[in-house]
Amino acid sequence: GNFDPSDRGWAEHPDFGGQLVYVKETALAMAKAGHHVDILTRQMEDAQWPEFADRFDSYAGQAGVRIVRLPCGPKHFLKKEELWPHLAEWVDRIEEFYRAEGANPDTTTAHYGDGGLAAVLLEERCGVPFTLTGHSLGAQKLDKLLAEGRALPHLLEELHFDKRLAAERLSMARAGRIITSTRQERFQQYGHTVYRGAVDPENEAKFAVIAPGVNLEVFDQSARSEVEDSVASKVEAMLDRDIPPERRGLPIVICSSRLEPKKNHIALVRAWAEDARLREVANLVIVVRGSSDPLRQTGAHKGTTRTVIEELLAIIRKNELWPAISAFDLNSQSELAAAYRHLGANYRGIFSLTAVYEPFGLAPLEAMAAGLPAVVTMNGGPSETLRDGKTEYGVLVNPEDPIDIANGISRLATDPEEWSRLKRLGRQRVANRFTWERTAAGYVEVLEQLLAGETAANRSYAKPRYFEHPLEDDVNAEWLWSVYPLQRR
Repeated sequence: GNFDPSDRGWAEHPDFGGQLVYVKETALAMAKAGHHVDILTRQMEDAQWPEFADRFDSYAGQAGVRIVRLPCGPKHFLKKEELWPHLAEWVDRIEEFYRAEGANPDTTTAHYGDGGLAAVLLEERCGVPFTLTGHSLGAQKLDKLLAEGRALPHLLEELHFDKRLAAERLSMARAGRIITSTRQERFQQYGHTVYRGAVDPENEAKFAVIAPGVNLEVFDQSARSEVEDSVASKVEAMLDRDIPPERRGLPIVICSSRLEPKKNHIALVRAWAEDARLREVANLVIVVRGSSDPLRQTGAHKGTTRTVIEELLAIIRKNELWPAISAFDLNSQSELAAAYRHLGANYRGIFSLTAVYEPFGLAPLEAMAAGLPAVVTMNGGPSETLRDGKTEYGVLVNPEDPIDIANGISRLATDPEEWSRLKRLGRQRVANRFTWERTAAGYVEVLEQLLAGETAANRSYAKPRYFEHPLEDDVNAEWLWSVYPLQRR
């Protein structure tokens, strides 16, 4: 991924995902608190990505944050899986850059395994301590792909899981602290057998839980943007197109996550197919970026997106669900927030995310800030963010059970008082606990501890030679089998 003032690429390439929002918003919030922050990323000269050619960039009106682009490897764009042989060179450029500036940074925060590897190398050379935020880890992705029948040799050749897992293990061990969004993430992700010997999830000194935040300037119920009226008009036009007049006054459930199998749109639509009461009391809106009529323009989609749409269409056609379902595009955070506010104010809108597993679940919190109560998977982060002891801030459902999903949605769709109660509590929960200011403060607290010498870094953990000498490949299939023996195939 990369960074520029217009956030280009965030919906255009799989390397430009939610972690860019996380890094940008945390950096801006830290700068507002008085710290100077550099976002270090790769410089490139590529006609497809002209925004990423300049050495420096910044965000308008946001003092204290620099985007610093430093070259490594070939000049053109490279997918993240192709960067491993070039990261030592990138750290060379980082070291040179700060030497020319006359001072190293006090600390760094590393994101994903490649950022972690760079932080390990920089600490070795310059003594700069670091935290690691893994976001999603390679072991879980590898498990999923193997379960789908993908061959391990092909995955190593295409996605270089051996390099990724080795970098994750090294950066976990060497990090002064590991940042997770929830305690569940800590134990479920870092407890994987692949990471045994590099990190112990039971080690309280090694981990800090710091939740991501919601940008309330965009998503708050009282916020307004320049697209407010145009989005309201678009939503009404799409509903007029898809929902018959006799159903237009029903509450609307909106689902706005990527169309991929793990987000489990299938179970959400099956809730309408299997529960007659839900069909009577609510309509469903599915947001798909880049297509104004995705359920009828299937040829515009490729890969897993098209596969999911075809599965949805089979359920819709078999159960004659067309009168209850609309699908269209909302292509920015501002558009999404405006749609949430419109649906909440005019349709007793409900947000739903029925992912099989959601590591944290920022999308429900954004919708809750905008005034929509949420019906969300019980698997993963939402079990912590939407619950505090016996107090509930949203409805948790079993994503494998369409009837449980239907019951959760119907609970809000059929009871205006319950809808209002969870709308109020949900918005309050976000404002009190999930802001980028709180995220930044959490990072600053941990970084200050590292600077005071309070570190859980295991600096004796051996570094594979490959990461500084790519021709000496001691990180390969044989190495992977040594830490992941049950998956040898």
